[in-house]
Amino acid sequence: MNLMKRVLLISNSTLFGSGYLDHAENEIRNFLLDTQKVLFIPYAIYDRDAYANSARTRFEKMGFRLESIHSASHPLKAVNDAEAIFIGGGNTFRLLKGLYDADILEAIRRRVDAGMPYIGSSAGSNVAGPTIKTTNDMPIVQPPSFVALGLVSFQINPHYLDPDPNSTHMGETRDQRILQFLEENDTTVVGLREGAMVRLEDGVHTLKGSSGARIFHKDEEPVETIPGDILDRFFA
Repeated sequence: MNLMKRVLLISNSTLFGSGYLDHAENEIRNFLLDTQKVLFIPYAIYDRDAYANSARTRFEKMGFRLESIHSASHPLKAVNDAEAIFIGGGNTFRLLKGLYDADILEAIRRRVDAGMPYIGSSAGSNVAGPTIKTTNDMPIVQPPSFVALGLVSFQINPHYLDPDPNSTHMGETRDQRILQFLEENDTTVVGLREGAMVRLEDGVHTLKGSSGARIFHKDEEPVETIPGDILDRFFA
């Protein structure tokens, strides 16, 4: 077990009734500790300039400098020099393709293994798992592989929605889609409800935030968890 890894995975960047990252501000501040500068990776959104400007404004409000990798002359050097990385939400397929195109997946893995803080939100959380097979997004582009960063051993399904027994919608529920994944794969899936986060520190995965998560295993009933729960027993 790597006790140096520090990972914060946020289900969503905006929670109903609050602004961009408002619901996660205290957790981000606590997580980044003495970090002064954050490297932002905006590959999930088409307009990278506008996205970087929004993220920069928000992180500066929290007291951190933010630089965007899309403005760097050498993306690999930017990763190698980074104090911390934040990958925001958007389309997960576009994000992963961008990471492959920039050839920085292995560098991010190496830096996180060595203790560099990693924050992901939505698509940025999804790519922290072994693959992006549990994303909610359309494949608007084709990455070379679905293999992602593998910073954690489990799959993330961000923005997880509980089945609504009163809904007249006849399409598949989120539960059904995750169970389809488990028919073909044997990897734990964490359905992160909006407002929920997973924090990995000192080798311990803790559920944080204001809402719970649902844990899915192959051939087993899903398990409910609440903020404050230690999740490691589900990843054995």
